[in-house]
Amino acid sequence: MTDPMFVTIGSIFIDDLVFPDGRTQMAVLGGGGTHAAAGMRVWGERGGMFACIGRDLPQDIRVRLARAFDLRGLVELDLPQARAWQIFEWDGTRTEVFRMKVMEPFVHDPQAEDGTHAYDGARAVHVLRDAANFHAWRRRFPAATMLWEPDQPYMAAHNRAEFIDTIRHAEIVSPNLLDARLLYSAPDAPAATLVQQMLNDGARLVVLRLGEEGSLIGQRTSAGDTLLRVPAVPVPEVVDVTGAGNCYCGAFLVGWVRTGDLRQAAAYGAVSASFTVEHIGVLDNAVVDTAERDRRLRWTLDRVEARPEGA
Repeated sequence: MTDPMFVTIGSIFIDDLVFPDGRTQMAVLGGGGTHAAAGMRVWGERGGMFACIGRDLPQDIRVRLARAFDLRGLVELDLPQARAWQIFEWDGTRTEVFRMKVMEPFVHDPQAEDGTHAYDGARAVHVLRDAANFHAWRRRFPAATMLWEPDQPYMAAHNRAEFIDTIRHAEIVSPNLLDARLLYSAPDAPAATLVQQMLNDGARLVVLRLGEEGSLIGQRTSAGDTLLRVPAVPVPEVVDVTGAGNCYCGAFLVGWVRTGDLRQAAAYGAVSASFTVEHIGVLDNAVVDTAERDRRLRWTLDRVEARPEGA
């Protein structure tokens, strides 16, 4: 078995979806780590997963995970599988309500010192955790390119100083717009202002995810700051936006490590996210047509817009 070059550290959930019109979809494969690995898979990478699963994870989901990803990093707990309501509003906001009494291990484990060493040669790692966990995984993978996607509960104003310290240790940091506004206590701040603030605070590469508005990428180099506006890829029908941001992050990491080109990396992310929103739950790579993937990639690259600093 070939060891994976890309690894994600996150969660595997079972989601029960409630849409604004009252429709429900039960027992859907979810979890931020799973969505990120699916984003990698769109570009041909069989990512490794550090995550926990419960004793009653359905067999069909086990089979599906094994078909798509390297699972040597999974830790099976003697607990019921993590499960959550995902409740959507008409404005696109989502409320997550955990359904199990014991959720903590699924959210924060495994720890960096646990688990397989089969991934030790990974070139890049996606970390969906808080700052303390990120630092621990940074020590575990000192030579890897690391994308830190701070988990949503962490992004609060009282964590700002720790966040600023942590982004200096990540090659890439990727919050979404709402979480960045919460962290900086700036509810109306434009996206470009937040990206510039993170660069000023020591980030090297910022990927600010804007939902249906796409993303704004900022990079600081010795030659100055670069800002790129990347549109969301239009699709015939948006079905489920759960995990689109995680999927974007996994794909961006693949694009960045493969090419070192901001435009390419951002387009990889946008394309993977576009397929995700067309399907309920974690994207099944079997439904991704490579010709359509490449068409969407060309569409996105043609529309990436360079923006002057502060625009």
